[in-house]
Amino acid sequence: MDFGFTEEQQQLRKTVRQFCETEIKPHVMEWDESQKFPEDVFRRLGQMGVLGAVFPEELGGSGYSYVDYSLVVEELARVDLSVALSVVAHISLCTNHIYLAGNDEQKRRYIPKLASGEWIGSWALTEPESGSDAGGTRTRAVQEGDCWVINGSKTFTTNGQVADLCVVMAVTDRAASAHGISAFLIEKGTPGFRPGKKENKLGMRCSPTNEMILTDCRVPASQLCGKQGEGFVDALRILDGGRISIAALAVGIAQGAYEAALRYSKQRKQFGRFISKFQAIQHKLADMATDIDASRLLTLRAASLKDHGQNVNKESAMAKLFASETAVRVADEALQIHGGYGFLKDYPVEKFYRDVKLCTIGEGTSEIQRLVIARQLLNSERQHG
Repeated sequence: MDFGFTEEQQQLRKTVRQFCETEIKPHVMEWDESQKFPEDVFRRLGQMGVLGAVFPEELGGSGYSYVDYSLVVEELARVDLSVALSVVAHISLCTNHIYLAGNDEQKRRYIPKLASGEWIGSWALTEPESGSDAGGTRTRAVQEGDCWVINGSKTFTTNGQVADLCVVMAVTDRAASAHGISAFLIEKGTPGFRPGKKENKLGMRCSPTNEMILTDCRVPASQLCGKQGEGFVDALRILDGGRISIAALAVGIAQGAYEAALRYSKQRKQFGRFISKFQAIQHKLADMATDIDASRLLTLRAASLKDHGQNVNKESAMAKLFASETAVRVADEALQIHGGYGFLKDYPVEKFYRDVKLCTIGEGTSEIQRLVIARQLLNSERQHG
């Protein structure tokens, strides 16, 4: 197994890191306090090719591998998890759903706009009464002639209020359960479709999270994405790749928190010496660095397997579970190393600490990841039994 990165991958990482350090880092707290979505920066990431990440060049994409993509996401999250979250929701959920399930006309119509950053994408699956149990979707789509009429509401929709295009899941056949949910492509400005309440969040505050309201929203039959009744099945496939994104987010924020703690430990003196000289602090740093490396390797394994066309259901869940829980521990220890100063907004660990918890919740809680992993383990045992 090759653990090295190519020269092109190293250059990609360097380019994205430089952009993050110069164009994002100076504004992180300003955006967090104002909850302002940095639309200009987002569109510039499109111009750089970041938003086209894993999509082919003939559709306006950058043709990155999932390993490349993981490196990019890690660098974004190392500086600001808010920006990184909006980026991965745009790429791995909205655009990727169209790429995996859409027809040729839909791909040609939407992916170039999304890949370039001309359009911003969102993906609406979760509902007020349907979280981990996404199969309990209540939003309903009824066919009337050559249109679908959709009624319902979605919640926790990343990029909801700024999106030009949203992939929306709705029930088209209640009797068919999970095989009765379909996906629809709904453009901004479509009558009967609007963002609702913007959530006031603990962390990731410049990445907008909204309710989305659908009231007698009529969309042409041509806006059905994928086969009727297969929207939820497609969503599960898309979440396999999405988990790699969240794992990479977690690795990035953990790396950022660790680096902040390491710097601080070399600057802060207690009892006449730098706290980095104390064994208790050294052990914390050693554990943090080891767990981050383990998380990164799990994430890159899942990304590499996906690049080779393998089923990554178990591996992506493992990466997401371990990396996200590691990131929470690392952010906690980073703040502890800072002591009282870690509780102040003058230091970056305060924001890392607030932001990181969503990694264990979004795109499948840690509890759901354990269910996914266990199901795969038990199915494998039965097959070999």
